[in-house]
Amino acid sequence: MSPRTRTNVATSAKAELYRRLPSVDDVLRRQETEVIGARFGHEATVEAARAVLEEMRARIAKGEMTQEQVAAAVEAAPPEIERRLRDGMAFSLRPVINATGVILHTNLGRAPLGREMLQHVVEVSSGYSNLEMDLASGARGERDVHVDRLFAKLFAAAAREVRTIVVNNNAAAVLLTLHALAEGGEVIISRGELVEIGGSFRIPEVMAKSGAVLSEVGTTNRTRISDYEQAVNERTKLLLRVHRSNFEIKGFTEQPSLEELSVLAERCGIPLMEDLGSGDIFDLGTVGVHGEPTIAASLRAGVDIVTFSGDKLLGGPQMGLITGNHELVAKVRKNPLFRALRVDKMFYAALEATLLAYLREDYDSIPALRIMRLTEEQIDERAEHLVRKLHISTPRLNVEVVKAQSVIGGGSAPGATLPSRAIAVSSPDLKADGIARRLRGWETPIIARVEQGRVLLDLRTVEPELDEVVLRAVEGLAKSN
Repeated sequence: MSPRTRTNVATSAKAELYRRLPSVDDVLRRQETEVIGARFGHEATVEAARAVLEEMRARIAKGEMTQEQVAAAVEAAPPEIERRLRDGMAFSLRPVINATGVILHTNLGRAPLGREMLQHVVEVSSGYSNLEMDLASGARGERDVHVDRLFAKLFAAAAREVRTIVVNNNAAAVLLTLHALAEGGEVIISRGELVEIGGSFRIPEVMAKSGAVLSEVGTTNRTRISDYEQAVNERTKLLLRVHRSNFEIKGFTEQPSLEELSVLAERCGIPLMEDLGSGDIFDLGTVGVHGEPTIAASLRAGVDIVTFSGDKLLGGPQMGLITGNHELVAKVRKNPLFRALRVDKMFYAALEATLLAYLREDYDSIPALRIMRLTEEQIDERAEHLVRKLHISTPRLNVEVVKAQSVIGGGSAPGATLPSRAIAVSSPDLKADGIARRLRGWETPIIARVEQGRVLLDLRTVEPELDEVVLRAVEGLAKSN
């Protein structure tokens, strides 16, 4: 048979296979596909049906299908359409199990919200609310009042007439405050505090966007109060202290106290602002984390206005908070940028419930604080219980309880660790990266860390009710080896 003849035969065979493919309308008229269309919508089902048929045509063109395979693929078209629709319409944002030991893991959403907080969000968001209405008078109100009153109670012992407003994150809080209080003027800051936060955002860049002019003083490791005094001039609008929340400077260092800066600011008639970043209300010293400044301590030291995050050490939703001198905060609130940066009812609801938990001293209802307060013994008991079960069900895996160190994370309390326990998993048949990848592919993805050729599942950041999920996932590893 000549090459031309063989080509003609192959072309003819392919043409026959193409003729065996149904039209899109034929596929859509099948009862199974009609059911699928009712679930996922007509247009999406049409698109998926076209994609399935196009894939068959592409395989025929490559000579990859026989008549029997075409017939089987046509018969299986509805299930394949359903699978594509299910995968394509599944939620991308999903819950995961954090077994990294990083409590405020930025990539995993930082502070988880407690049930009471979420319940209040549902109650407020599922219908209408009094977000901006004064129920007593029936007049328009301000959304700040729902949390401002609670912050005032929390900080009552630290400062009088404290006011607090809310924007969408702490970078926005810093930007807005600088724009409102220092646009066109100079802001004095130590060179050792020109920090970079996550995503390559830097304090000098935020300041430039605010319209304020950066005035650096001192050196990276040593800045004295006299450096600030010498830099103050008629253009100075603000003294700024930035908490180095994501790194430490040790050794030959010097930094003026907040009290010294407060005295200087008052003498010069200019405000003192502090960007605390992490926003600590709870005394972390009770869980063994020392040196993290609190908002109340800053206000007590004479800081006029403090900015901080809601989803770090505060343990609430992502937002930026601006608190301090009533008149200064009111001035910030009047800035046109405030409306562009404000948050909605869901965030206020979650924050209100979080602050009420602080006022009740119900710290265990705030997940981030509850995780920090877990004892080493509590975690060890859970870890040993799981490993005993795994030794029985997964003899082909190496599993053991090891000591671990959890960290706060989220750019908070750098260098601080909390003793924990982890389940170390290894296998002669799977590399550690492969085990970690399979855990991420579990029905509820499990995010672990890899150290020294083993996968570590740190149970401090795993809620106890999820222990059985972790157990089944590790058992699944053994079955898939």
